[in-house]
Amino acid sequence: MPTEDDVAAERIEVLAARAREAARADQTERARRYVRLARRIAQRHRLSLPKSFDRATCDACDRYLIPGRNARVRTRDGHVVVTCECGAQQRYPYD
Repeated sequence: MPTEDDVAAERIEVLAARAREAARADQTERARRYVRLARRIAQRHRLSLPKSFDRATCDACDRYLIPGRNARVRTRDGHVVVTCECGAQQRYPYD
C-alpha cells in the first residue's frame, strides 16, 4: 500500500509533466499554477523537488523555464548561469 509521501511524490511528477506541456504550449499562467502546486505539495510533505524540475523553474516568479524562449543559459568558469525573464539568476556547478 503506498504511503502519503509516495502519493505526493507521484503527484509532483505529474504536475511537473503538465507544467512542461503547458509552458511549451504558451500557457504560462497554467504552467505557473502547476509549479506552485508542486512546490506546495513538496513543502507540505517535506519532500524535495526532483532536480530536473527544480532547475527548470524560476524561484522568484514560479515560471517554467524554456531556454531560448523565456530563459537565457550561459556557461561561465565552472558553473552554468540561468537567467529568467524576471531577471532572477540561478547558478549550477558543472564538471
